[in-house]
Amino acid sequence: MDIDPELARTLGFPKLKYAYVERERRWLCARLPDVQVVSADAITDLYIDGSRLRLREARPLDGGPVMRRLGRKGDVDATHRLITSIYLSEAEYALLADLPGRRIKKVRHRLAPIAGRTFGVDVFGGDLEGLVLSEREFESDEEMAACPHPPFALREVTQDPRYAGGWLAAHGLPPEV
Repeated sequence: MDIDPELARTLGFPKLKYAYVERERRWLCARLPDVQVVSADAITDLYIDGSRLRLREARPLDGGPVMRRLGRKGDVDATHRLITSIYLSEAEYALLADLPGRRIKKVRHRLAPIAGRTFGVDVFGGDLEGLVLSEREFESDEEMAACPHPPFALREVTQDPRYAGGWLAAHGLPPEV
């Protein structure tokens, strides 16, 4: 997908060469599917008030190294967004961790490939307890369009903004969950 430079500027990305285009689809699930989990991370996201910034800490459940980053997202549409990220040391993360915002906690499970495709499944905790979402990122629009509905998902929610992280952080669970 070619991103219109003027649209990128209105989203706060004046130089497209520093932004990554994320292509993603999301599905609502009843539970974590009964398939092999390759890895899992306990994730805490802080959606910083008054901004498009998200501070993330991902702690691998197997005890591996912790990943901390500050990201900025601008939605082009429901399936495409511009992203920039800065990876942070523990000390740098600590400088930002008390900024005002709303937190989401979840465990992201990376599944073994199903029909040659890999999916992540987020099992939410806290105020979002009971919510289970699957997501998949794609390298191209063609790959994204060709991906079938995963067999373990209830329905696709990519086009429903109430299932995006920032919306969930601000408003909580959609009523039908």
